[in-house]
Amino acid sequence: MIDYSIMEQLIPDWVILGLLAAQPCHGYQLLDTFRQPEQLGQVWNLSNSQLYAVLKRLENKQWIIGQEIRDTDAPPRTVYSLTPAGQQQLDQWLYEPSPSPSIRRVRVEFLSRLYVARLLNLPTAQIVAAQKKACWEQKQFLTEQQTQGLPGMGLLALEFVIFQLEAVLQWIDRCEIVPQGETK
Repeated sequence: MIDYSIMEQLIPDWVILGLLAAQPCHGYQLLDTFRQPEQLGQVWNLSNSQLYAVLKRLENKQWIIGQEIRDTDAPPRTVYSLTPAGQQQLDQWLYEPSPSPSIRRVRVEFLSRLYVARLLNLPTAQIVAAQKKACWEQKQFLTEQQTQGLPGMGLLALEFVIFQLEAVLQWIDRCEIVPQGETK
């Protein structure tokens, strides 16, 4: 299980593992995926330096391995591929049984999980069900708190999050039925 309490900042480590599980790539190929709106461009905002810092971190953890490729018509490039340890990390992330119900994390991590699973032609039902369950449980918890009668801004803030979770739950239902590349 991934411990989200230690990750305040969203990091693309597992997404990169997923991209490399699909095929070995060099940095600019990976970066292109994060920039294309029909891919992950609407989900992540990643700079060159951030990407290469992540690649270095993943190499240090031995989740990926880089191999320099020389071509007569281009400068040498490092092509990265997934290691067995990286595949294990990817599998744990994809099928996390208790994903965060945070609206921000749903927008980034859940969409990233769906993207990677679809890219790898893996079933998404378990991913969708886990996210739906996490959001539903959070909504139930907050609805119970709402009945305790928080005064003023506390109540307004609580209602706001509950309404957001209701919208997310409706949207997640749409994710179950809309295949990749198709819109309604």
